[in-house]
Amino acid sequence: MTQQVQSTKEQIREFVREAAQRKGVTDVTDTLSLVQSGVIDSLGIFRLVSFLEENCKVRIADEEIVGENFETIDDIERFVTTKLSK
Repeated sequence: MTQQVQSTKEQIREFVREAAQRKGVTDVTDTLSLVQSGVIDSLGIFRLVSFLEENCKVRIADEEIVGENFETIDDIERFVTTKLSK
């Protein structure tokens, strides 16, 4: 039996969808502003960073925890992919 490996974007999507469901947000797209829509708050950012470090094997420095890296699912994926390519 082969286990399908999820892409980075799929992992991020799944994490964000679960966070959104807890906040009562049902329509999450890759371009939705996660902070403005209330899906991710300040505590959620830290949960997301921990999730990314654990699941995507990246190290995220405090100074990298800025809005443009975590605004949307697309932004998060671009940020993680850039870190992985270094």
